[in-house]
Amino acid sequence: MLKYFRKITILNQKSPLSLFQMEPKLKKPKYDGRSKKRQWQDRRSDRNLPDEKDVKKGKFDDCNSTESESFERIKRKKYAMLLGYCGVDYYGMQRNPSMRTIEEDLLKALFSTNHITEDSYDVVQNMQFQRAARTDKGVSAVRQVVSLKLPETVDIVEINKKLPEIIRVFGVKKVTKGFNSKTNCDGRTYSYTLPTVSFSDKDVALEQHGFRLDDDTFHRVNNVLSRFVGTKNFHNFTSKKSSNDPSANRYIKSFICERPFLRNDVEFAVLKVQGQSFMLHQIRKMVALMLAIIRNHTDETILNQAFSSEKVNIPRAPGLGLLLEFVHYDRYNYRYGEDGIHEKLNWEEYENDVEAFKDKYILPTITNTEISEKEMVMWLGKLRRHRYDDLEEKIDEEDEKSDNDNNKEDNNLKNIENIT
Repeated sequence: MLKYFRKITILNQKSPLSLFQMEPKLKKPKYDGRSKKRQWQDRRSDRNLPDEKDVKKGKFDDCNSTESESFERIKRKKYAMLLGYCGVDYYGMQRNPSMRTIEEDLLKALFSTNHITEDSYDVVQNMQFQRAARTDKGVSAVRQVVSLKLPETVDIVEINKKLPEIIRVFGVKKVTKGFNSKTNCDGRTYSYTLPTVSFSDKDVALEQHGFRLDDDTFHRVNNVLSRFVGTKNFHNFTSKKSSNDPSANRYIKSFICERPFLRNDVEFAVLKVQGQSFMLHQIRKMVALMLAIIRNHTDETILNQAFSSEKVNIPRAPGLGLLLEFVHYDRYNYRYGEDGIHEKLNWEEYENDVEAFKDKYILPTITNTEISEKEMVMWLGKLRRHRYDDLEEKIDEEDEKSDNDNNKEDNNLKNIENIT
């Protein structure tokens, strides 16, 4: 009897635990990436009214909460978007608080046309937004590519209606889920347009009208540009970069000067450079050093010093003529371009629209501004006074805005196969 009583006592002591173990386990719902509402947000009496920050930003579009919730449930896919812009009056491509940037205008257009949610507008990581190249202040682009998540139906006409005329979206293409416009990029091609009087000797008067480039100087320019081709240490061609930093090694595939053309009796030439990746101000400093050699302010031995571990103070050419021409995706196209699901990212079908935009908004802006304001001519006047041994670090407003982001990207260089 005592043995039977002990057995009942033990069962009673274990029964709560046993019953708990018998209950089915509730599976925790998978996090869907959206911001979660706090309890106090549901209790707010003004939850259907716009916040002050939304009114200031011009984002509120009289949508009620029901419409917003249904909007968030729209199925989204990963896209690559091709766009062009004239960056003369902008502080670069990348979003920057209180600054006029290309991304800010693009995101506003996407939000106002209901292509992105408010959460994605505020935090672009929510839609996996990424740009292929971060152009600097005043730099334009004709084939910039961004990757982001959008609804399955994208209305490009409506997006362009909300954009300034100097920013155009040419097209979108569905890409793989893991596509990243920056890390999947094989290389970038830039052009730099400048008046050919820039190639004249330092003792020749800087008169734009009537100057014509001779064949000997044309070939000499291309010979100097060829010295930049290959993998070299470009630590002197950016700011705050030491010679032993692995990210200072960059590969240049080609660098050429094309035959000149005339605009309003002023002769211009276009330099084209293709590389795997470029650092802050790198192209503008390459152009500046080439001009210093061609104009006989210095000789070609300065190139050997610039590529060595020695510190050299290299001048920086104006940003007006710099233009992002192409973003290359050769490896992506080879792997996915003919799988029957995805398209190649060569954008050939939009070529006429791209060239028309370039001829209407970008090239005239560069040439007309140079003719009227003579930015390059003014800068060339300062070039003769430049000291290559002046090693005091001079950081201007543009450097301050760009260096922090540039250093963050360089820290990730090894993880993305030396493509930044």
